[in-house]
Amino acid sequence: MKPKRIAFLIAALLIIVSAGIYFYYGFLFKEARNIASEKPDFSITAEKLLEQYNSDPKKADVLYLNKTIEITGTVTKETDSVITIENTVFCLFTKKIKEKHLDDKVTVKGKCIGYDELFQEVKLDQCTFNKPNN
Repeated sequence: MKPKRIAFLIAALLIIVSAGIYFYYGFLFKEARNIASEKPDFSITAEKLLEQYNSDPKKADVLYLNKTIEITGTVTKETDSVITIENTVFCLFTKKIKEKHLDDKVTVKGKCIGYDELFQEVKLDQCTFNKPNN
């Protein structure tokens, strides 16, 4: 091969690799959001949130999906890292829940990941407790 052709191939390869790296870090790779430090986009009761999803799921998704929301209500179910508020909002925590909150009125902040039609629950991910509403 001629030296000019080798130089051209090396330059083309570098451009392709650089474009791939730029595409990966610029578009595909996004750091995880820190929901705990974000200010909630909405504060709503668990019953009102479910009511909105039942009346118009598409409109509710436009409002709440992938948004940080704050939910207030009474804890009706609880496991190591999940609580259910008012039997309608499923809240998945990133860490194990140390204190028991069953039958307590709580305020939880998390990212809305949608409505589960099978269980008729709104799902929240990366949840944290905000403040008790006593």
